[in-house]
Amino acid sequence: MAATEKPHLGTVESHGIFYSILDPVTCSMNLSLNDRRTLKLPATPGYKMAVPLQYSSDSQDLESYTLHYFSTAFTSQDYADALEKSILFFEGQRSGKLPLNQRLTWRGDSGLSDGSAYHVNLVGGYYDAGDNVKFGLPMAFTTTLLAWSVIEFGSSMRNQITNAKEAIRWSTDYLLKAATATPDTLYVQVGDPNMDHRCWERPEDMDTPRNVYKITTQNPGSDVAAETAAALAAASIVFKESDPSYSTELLQTAMKVFDFADRHRGSYSDSLNSVVCPFYCSYSGFQDELLWGASWLHKASLNGSYLAYIQSNGHTMGSDDDDYSFSWDDKRPGTKILLSKEFLEKTTEEFQLYKSHSDNYICSLIPGTSSFQAQYTPGGLFYKATESNLQYVTSTTFLLLTYAKYLGSNGGVAKCGGATVTAESLVAQAKKQVDYILGDNPAKMSYMVGFGNMYPQHVHHRGSSVPSKNAHPNSISCNDGFQYLYSSSPNPNVLVGAIVGGPDNRDHFADDRNNYQQSEPATYINAPFVGALAFFSAEN
Repeated sequence: MAATEKPHLGTVESHGIFYSILDPVTCSMNLSLNDRRTLKLPATPGYKMAVPLQYSSDSQDLESYTLHYFSTAFTSQDYADALEKSILFFEGQRSGKLPLNQRLTWRGDSGLSDGSAYHVNLVGGYYDAGDNVKFGLPMAFTTTLLAWSVIEFGSSMRNQITNAKEAIRWSTDYLLKAATATPDTLYVQVGDPNMDHRCWERPEDMDTPRNVYKITTQNPGSDVAAETAAALAAASIVFKESDPSYSTELLQTAMKVFDFADRHRGSYSDSLNSVVCPFYCSYSGFQDELLWGASWLHKASLNGSYLAYIQSNGHTMGSDDDDYSFSWDDKRPGTKILLSKEFLEKTTEEFQLYKSHSDNYICSLIPGTSSFQAQYTPGGLFYKATESNLQYVTSTTFLLLTYAKYLGSNGGVAKCGGATVTAESLVAQAKKQVDYILGDNPAKMSYMVGFGNMYPQHVHHRGSSVPSKNAHPNSISCNDGFQYLYSSSPNPNVLVGAIVGGPDNRDHFADDRNNYQQSEPATYINAPFVGALAFFSAEN
């Protein structure tokens, strides 16, 4: 049935994107992205489904693969529940003195003397994943993405906006300390990862070395510094109205940290070697972070110097490159999407290049386009890597939705060769990824802990897998903790909202604590998913 022949009952608008409401009994949905299976809608009374008014294109072939209709696996209330849990997860990753309103009560205070041996206060922040190290690069990226989630979709977060801002502030309070404690210095890590990984102990007991690592003018780290600047700048936008003085402090610090990153160029991987590699090596170099940081400062400050910086340096910092991976390491696709808004809204000629490259990135994800190159599992999950693949799924999904918002608000489309892909098509593609993570997948497994009827029980996470201080007040030593790593019993402490690494390229998942590639959660997996869940929680 052609798009114009689908019987509809009216239209609805959400996030600047218009949908038609279809008659429930007479419509079917084509869910095929890879296997082109056609499923029938259940003809239940009152069943409604939103579908794009125009998918449309210069190529009739696009209609054959498009996800025409929204899957109805989850309701807006389900997404709202998942949103709440995705933010709650960050409380399980907290380091420092926990507040009285801490909701994950199996966690306790930890790392209370971080930095003291070096005469600096580095208490607070987040543990990145299932260990007890505070890695600066992924923490800053997590913060940037949490802030971006609030900037784009905060209006849909309703009663969770306060919790989302608290999750951001927990990190920015720490990043401010790390950036201002010592002149011309940025503290970028607390904890020796090589020693930490030889122990399996809850953070409340950790007795591994809490070494402090920093970058300086002599030992630069433009990548981690520019990402820290991006995080502080993005967060300054979040707090601009609710806490103006804090917002100003964040922005002023971001400017100083960016200047430090730009004046003293170099990769932190070269300066810190084995304490950051192979854990969070800056494989993409530091140029992408410099452009990303400048882009966020341009957005946050409206200072013309950052626009000039982008125009002068963009070509040498990745603006001419097509890159297809957005992560804690590589910021190029995110920068393109962020700057494309300037062209779409203001037709600023200097940013047309970013819109074109954003189209190239987006088109690479859409089956059937001439630029398609992404890999999907048989069950429809975007697949990038064997280790912690869901980090790429959540970051990609966030960019799909953000670009859809930018396009939808300005009447734009993504140009894929001779065809065009509309905003609502990107939303539909993103929704399939979100729904897969939440349980609409071949295994019927939710990859978010605590959401749905079946989710991972053996999460690779020290604090979650070792009995809490409440249950076991006495200290559990470094080596004694390994019995819990290898135990077949479910984790005693539920790390609600954690999204694990996820299934393999055949949709297979091993709920095995020792298989960290699939069972370890991370802050940067959750951060962009917060924005995606906020978007869908507002959909009807």
